[in-house]
This record gives sequence, structure tokens and C-alpha cells, in this order.
Amino acid sequence: MPLPKIEFEPDAAGPLRGIRVLDFSRLVAGNMVSLQLADYGAEVVKVEACKRGDTLRDWKEKGLSVHWKVYGRNKKSITLDLKSPQARQVILDLLPKFDVLIESFRFGYMERLGLGPEQLHAVNPKLVMVRVSGFGQTGPYSPRPGFGTLVEAMSGFASRNGFEDREPVLPPLAMADMIAGLYGAMSTVIAVRDIEQNGGTGQVIDLSLLESIFSILGPEAAIHRVTGKKRRRVGSASEQSSPRNVYKTSDEGWVAISASTQSMTERLFRAIGRDDLNRNPEFATNAERIKRRDVVDGIVGGWIGARTLDENIRFFEEQGVTAAPVYDIAQFMEDPHVQARGILVEAPDDEMGTVPMHLPVPRLSGTPAKLRTPAPDLGQHNDEIYGLVYDADRIAALKADGVI
Repeated sequence: MPLPKIEFEPDAAGPLRGIRVLDFSRLVAGNMVSLQLADYGAEVVKVEACKRGDTLRDWKEKGLSVHWKVYGRNKKSITLDLKSPQARQVILDLLPKFDVLIESFRFGYMERLGLGPEQLHAVNPKLVMVRVSGFGQTGPYSPRPGFGTLVEAMSGFASRNGFEDREPVLPPLAMADMIAGLYGAMSTVIAVRDIEQNGGTGQVIDLSLLESIFSILGPEAAIHRVTGKKRRRVGSASEQSSPRNVYKTSDEGWVAISASTQSMTERLFRAIGRDDLNRNPEFATNAERIKRRDVVDGIVGGWIGARTLDENIRFFEEQGVTAAPVYDIAQFMEDPHVQARGILVEAPDDEMGTVPMHLPVPRLSGTPAKLRTPAPDLGQHNDEIYGLVYDADRIAALKADGVI
């Protein structure tokens, strides 16, 4: 069954209409910040290197910049050679037309360009400056380059991910960047609202990838303080509840079970014909089940392993047990709920015909996000954006000098 097809809506407005963003960032985190803002109507202008553009354009599959097609949607693109002596003045000239500036350069690079917060706020006192970095703008590690992989390792996430008898596992995607991007978008809206509603001034948002991913570990530090122990890797199991794991089916599929409440566990045990466990003191409470996690998983896994994936899912749905199939991406795309909700849609694309991408998240009933425009070509909006401050002759001269 094909995914729903959509058309871009270039004239669609959004709740963030009127906010103009100058995005100097590269790779995922900064692009994730500006993607959230762009999806909800902000005018996001990517400032890219003249010849190569954002590094995401180089992340290709079979010659296609699929990362850029997704992260670049709803944005505009201009080019600028930051090494040019004229670049600093060009940025300062543009700045009064913008509300937000996003950057993810190495520590101190903007200051070396003469474009640190003091210089920018002197030109635009209400500018919100989002500074994306691995380790933040202060502290002994601030000068270090900080890709997401490094902070996923240092934060404690990798040490908790995977199986105890194997190496720590890094996420296979840009998790730290994406989490930071969501925080960055939220904090940008907070800062802009403070200006609009409370008469606030511009400020700097110090967005650290390390702190962003560490935050999702929740009470990890408090648990360590209370117990004095470093929690071990438990694979797909949980140290908070049991049963909770993935279990193999007779046809080589996998079922995920999360019986995170006492009533759900009791329902699961009854459903698989093991109501006796609900009366057994060794399994009747969550604390006791966690102590005997391997035994619990053996019982549940043995029942699931005697049946196919479809049989398991059908049965657990009928019994009201919280279970789900473990999908790969192809299975996810074919799922009827995914298709009915339009979680993934086919958007028009000049190279691919259509490109599958997720609709904006979350869904607002009154002011929903829209897919307005596809990811832009490099420098596609030079004349439009530079035309905000320069006449045609000045733009032509900047092009001739290789500045833009």
C-alpha cells in the first residue's frame, strides 16, 4: 500500500510566521532547530558555503542528498564566503532584518570573525543567538570539537545501552543532535516570546549537545547517589519493571512487551495461562520480578516463541496486553496506522519523483505545521534575501567578487 501523497503549500502560513531566522549551522543539531521553526512558519534562511553548502548535502545515498531533502525542507538558501573580508559587513547589514541567528561553529570562531554576541547585539539588540556546540560555551571542554558521537559516549548513555557482556553501544543515528535540536527550537520560541510579550532583549542560547542527551537519562545521577551503584547494561530489559523485553517468535519475528504496571503484568500472566504467577510471592510484585528477570523472560519468551508474530500480536491485542511488533523501516512504512495517520508522506521531488518524509510533529489542531517548500538548491534565494538590504548592482558586485 503506497504512502499518502502531498503537495507543497508555498502560501501556507504558520503560527511562527513573522519570525525570520539566519541559520549558519551545519550538520544535524542546528538544522533540527531550524527545521522545527520552519515547519511552523518561521522564515528560515540557511547561510551556506559558496561551493559545497551545508555538509548535509554531502551525506548521499546513491548520489542523492536525502538528508538535505528532509532537513532542508521549508527553508531558503543563500551563499556566503565567510573567509571573504566583506563577509562580516554583509552579515551585519542583514542582521537588523532577522530575529534569530543560529550557529554551530568551533568555539570562538564567531568572535574571531568579529561577530560575537556583543557585536551582533550592538547591531540588533533584540537578536536571539542560538549557539550549538558539543560542550557549551563555558568550561574546560568548551574549545573541543563536539560531534554527537562524543557526547553520546561521555554522557553515560552508551554505558547504559546494549548488553552487559558486550561493548557499550552508540546510537546508530544522530540522537544527541536531534534531542538538542528540539531543546533549541523550544528555547528559541521562549526567547522570542519574551521579547514580544514582556519587552525582553536579545539573548544567547547556549545549547550543549552533552547536556541535552544527559537530560534524557532522567534520575540516573540521583539513583547512583542513593544506591552507590553504577547501573549495568541490560539489553532490551528494564531495571524499573518486569516483564519488559523483546521476545523472538516462531517465524523469526520479534515482539516487544512492556508490562510496566502491576495490573498489566497480572493481565499478561492470565492471558498466557500463568495466573499462578500472580499468586506466587516470588513473582507477584514488580520488585520480586526484577530480581528474577531472567526467569520471567524465559516464561514469557517461551510462550511467545511457540507462536508466529501475527498470532502473538493478534492475541495480545484481543487480551488488551501492551505488545507491539519490532518493525524495520520497510514494515513501518507499510503499517496501516502509519499510512492512515500520514506519519510518512510522499512529497514531490525533482530528482526522485517523490521523497518519503515525516510530517511535522506534534499536530496542532488550530495552527498545524505545513510542508510549504522542498529543500532549496544551493544559493537559490540569494537575490531575494540579499535584496532586503542591497540593490541589484551591489548584489552583482558581491557575486563577481565571489563573496556570495
